[in-house]
Amino acid sequence: MGKNKNNKRPYYSNNNNNNRPSKSPKKHHPSSNISNPKTSSPSQPQQQQQQPKKRPTFSSYLDTPNLPPKVKLLCEIIATTQSNSIDASLTDTGIRVTQADVEQVLKLSYSFPGPSVKFFRWCGHQLNDDHSPYAWNLVVDLLGKNSLFDAMWDAVKSMKRERLLSLATFASIFSSYVIAERVQDAVLTFEVMEQYGIPRDVVALNSLLSAICRDGKTINAVEFLHAAQDRIRPDMDTYAILLEGWENESNVVRARKTFDDMLFDIGWDPNNVPAYDSFLTTLIKAGPDEFDEALKLFHTLREKGCYPGLKFFKVALEACSKKRDARGAAMLWDVMLRDRDRGVAFHVSPDLEMYSCVITLFCTCGDTDTAKKLLDEMVLNGIFPNSKIYNVLFQFMLKSKRLRDATVVFNEMVKNEFVPDCANCALAVRSYLNSTEYVMAIKIWKCMIENYDSDLEETGNRLVVELRDMNRLPEAVKYAEDMIARRIKVSSSTLSKLREGLNKARKTLVYDELFRKWKYH
Repeated sequence: MGKNKNNKRPYYSNNNNNNRPSKSPKKHHPSSNISNPKTSSPSQPQQQQQQPKKRPTFSSYLDTPNLPPKVKLLCEIIATTQSNSIDASLTDTGIRVTQADVEQVLKLSYSFPGPSVKFFRWCGHQLNDDHSPYAWNLVVDLLGKNSLFDAMWDAVKSMKRERLLSLATFASIFSSYVIAERVQDAVLTFEVMEQYGIPRDVVALNSLLSAICRDGKTINAVEFLHAAQDRIRPDMDTYAILLEGWENESNVVRARKTFDDMLFDIGWDPNNVPAYDSFLTTLIKAGPDEFDEALKLFHTLREKGCYPGLKFFKVALEACSKKRDARGAAMLWDVMLRDRDRGVAFHVSPDLEMYSCVITLFCTCGDTDTAKKLLDEMVLNGIFPNSKIYNVLFQFMLKSKRLRDATVVFNEMVKNEFVPDCANCALAVRSYLNSTEYVMAIKIWKCMIENYDSDLEETGNRLVVELRDMNRLPEAVKYAEDMIARRIKVSSSTLSKLREGLNKARKTLVYDELFRKWKYH
């Protein structure tokens, strides 16, 4: 696009001669109307002169496995060929492209806007200019994300003539301007949408606000909403977008104000789950005082027949875990499951991460009974424990000396193809030996040496010595020999105790053979 002497956005001017996207279409291919990004500089309206951020990191074909050979070759040509040689290089391949090929190549070529546009034009000749709307939107997006706004608007102009424009096109433009620190241009784009046949309604408004909030500029989004709400009435999604923005920016004060505005404007609504979710999460993350405020609001929501979503429960349970507040976690858990099963307008079910959190919390607080009940409950709900959950429960069963329950957990764990971590194995061997349950101690030791190669020496020596002390000399010798064969160090102290036991049992030859193996390994 050429420069505008009046310093107005070309697509915003009332002068048809200056409004470049309104020019009559040329007679050649639509894609040829896109100006060359290499020679087209981004527009610089007077409203904003901020320097753009560092260019985003784009996906590359080099990072994408299992690409079709054709797509990979086309991406490689775009990435390694000068723009003025692209056409010839592409033609030399003899490749015939489909709409899907064009889309896939463009998605992986954002880092090369000039060659990508040349590729798009070249494909247009093969496809009789029948590019998909998605491919056009990708061109608009890759140009915008590279701050090549003149070329981007050329593409929009061509899309308008082809009747391919949609809200998705403008959502991309909003995002590109905001990322480039040109929020005012995003707003001006919203103001002229109707000139391009796209309704300037609440859905479009929410698309603009979302782009602004995603970039950490929620205050700008709120300011624009205040200016626009006389023309466009905000809906639930509008406030959910703003509240999520404040959540991401950890701004409790402004989140409260937006929440109050929402209640005044649209009241309580059971369908407004994302808004409640974000606001309650913002409160919980802010600190202990706000946590109490969040719980009070949660109960108010329930009274109104409204509920937050899964995110709130996750964050709230994590907060309870950090505070070791088993009582608070139990209340939230009970409400979550009871209200869900009552059939109210609430459809949150705990996931694996949440079960892990509460099981760990109850174990930490010494309530292994509740933790075990939760383990059984999650299986009934179709969620299966992972290694972390089993290890936590196994560890605390051992520490609380509930060895029978620990054995049940261990057997279930192994049955489901998990094993205790090395530290838990060591703890288990020690715990079972202290209770003279040598059979389980040996079982854990076998599990340990089958799955771990280090940190075995202390536990192995303990097992051998304790077996000797329990008058299980044959087993003690057996596992000492096995340790030697596995090159796990048998200490001289352990060997000395075995010698005492074997001499007392008049089995000197057994000791001599054991010593010989020990000496030469």
